[in-house]
Amino acid sequence: MDFSKYYSLVSSDFQQYLEDEVVYYYVKNLLICFVSVCIAWNSTADADKSDDTLVIAFSREITNLDYHYGTKTEYLILGDMIDDSLFYVEPTNLTYVPSLASDYTVVNDTTLDVSLRKNVKFHDGSEMTADDVVYTYNFIVQNDKNRRSKKVSGWLNNIEKTGPYSVRFNLKNPYANLFNDLYRVKIRKNEIMGEPGNWDDNAQATSLNGLGPYKVVSFDPGVEVILKRNETYFSGPKGTPEIENIVVRSIPDMGTQQAELMSGGIHWMYNVKKDIGEAMANSGRADYQLGPSLRIGFLVLDAGGYSGEGNPLTNLNVRRAMNHAIDRDGIAKSLIGGPASSIHTACNPVVFGCYQDVKRYDFSPEKAKRLLDDAGYKDGFKLELWSYRDKEAAQAIVNDLGKVGIKVELKHGKLAGLNKARKERKIRAYFGTWGSSASPDTATISNIHWRDPAKGDRNLSGDPKVNQLMLAAEQTLDVAERKRLYAEGLSLIADQAYWVPLWSYSEGVLSSKDIVFNQDRDGYPRIWNIKWR
Repeated sequence: MDFSKYYSLVSSDFQQYLEDEVVYYYVKNLLICFVSVCIAWNSTADADKSDDTLVIAFSREITNLDYHYGTKTEYLILGDMIDDSLFYVEPTNLTYVPSLASDYTVVNDTTLDVSLRKNVKFHDGSEMTADDVVYTYNFIVQNDKNRRSKKVSGWLNNIEKTGPYSVRFNLKNPYANLFNDLYRVKIRKNEIMGEPGNWDDNAQATSLNGLGPYKVVSFDPGVEVILKRNETYFSGPKGTPEIENIVVRSIPDMGTQQAELMSGGIHWMYNVKKDIGEAMANSGRADYQLGPSLRIGFLVLDAGGYSGEGNPLTNLNVRRAMNHAIDRDGIAKSLIGGPASSIHTACNPVVFGCYQDVKRYDFSPEKAKRLLDDAGYKDGFKLELWSYRDKEAAQAIVNDLGKVGIKVELKHGKLAGLNKARKERKIRAYFGTWGSSASPDTATISNIHWRDPAKGDRNLSGDPKVNQLMLAAEQTLDVAERKRLYAEGLSLIADQAYWVPLWSYSEGVLSSKDIVFNQDRDGYPRIWNIKWR
């Protein structure tokens, strides 16, 4: 919705009032809700299931159907509808289970044998065999233009065909996040992407011959994807979709999405903030769910002193004071809502390996002030805090730190700006979030901790022991040993207050009264499970 045309109608005094970002946001959405209800009252396109077509909206554009060339969550959601992988994340207990694979054997730390399902058909009717799997992984490793190449080539030595429906993965080294990568790689038909020296990166960009529960009927890049249920889909962990047709629309403006949902133009949208979602649900024409998410928020502190001399954050008592100063619970409940809650360790508590019995810092401004006094900062100090999302939460953090004497200048902007400043070692503290890429394993966030600061700029602790522990955890398939290493590493991070772990996030979803959508534990939307009410 183009709010500017309504904005121009109000008085100049009121326009000046609206220049405040927060006020503008709420007035804009209030107007959107009002207009949406008017549209809904007058619409003749009420949502129904007569043509068995579900319409969902994404804020970000889909410009390529091939998940191997995209990193956005929207690409993963679409990829799981039209593609399939050897393994899949089971939503009940967040474990990796065979999908196109029928079984597997961990022969040793660097050898994995995988048996494949038989009679699994590509959308063109041809059967998937070991040749397709071997071809896919060779393509991923040998063609560095796809987004999976760097990760997979880091651990895969080679893949062998051991039978018509079996393959063997030979790893360069033990790799704890192996099954997540096997889930990320979507199997391609043999030779469909070309051959070494003559790869075709666009072969599946606009029409895709996949293995997923839905087939692509048509694709208008940046506008919409039309899908039809794959009637020959195998009986795997995703189950059999109930709805026959799905339309995925790209609608960048959230207000327009809200209006479309209220008028029956779409049935489902996500990333909806708490206040807007509740207001829409109160109209009686939509359902709002604020469910769990794998995303967490945190502050990373320059304990290693990379940002130059005179850095107070190199002092342990200062870092501990910052941990005590922030009202995690209050901010999570008032600004995030739903199941969002404070966290005390540097990962999401629901994922594998996220050890919880670490040093905890209760909300206590008094303790924070004493620690600052002990550190020689009785009158506080000045600090720049960088952020790129959730400005209201960032401002709440600033306010809490200000109450104990830390005078924060919030540098809120685009992620690209933060990344540039961090690379140039200009950042002493930043407010970041991490969604684990829908992977329920501490391994996805641990690389922030273990990466050598000379090779990556997210780790500001400068502690070689943290690097050693987290890297070791990523390089073993021994479950018990991984847990032990994570526990030791996360305990060290908490004890030394290298981070200020903040809270877990919630995922807000608005849906039509005509559908049943249930949020899973990881907050990942499995669209193919939606049913008509």
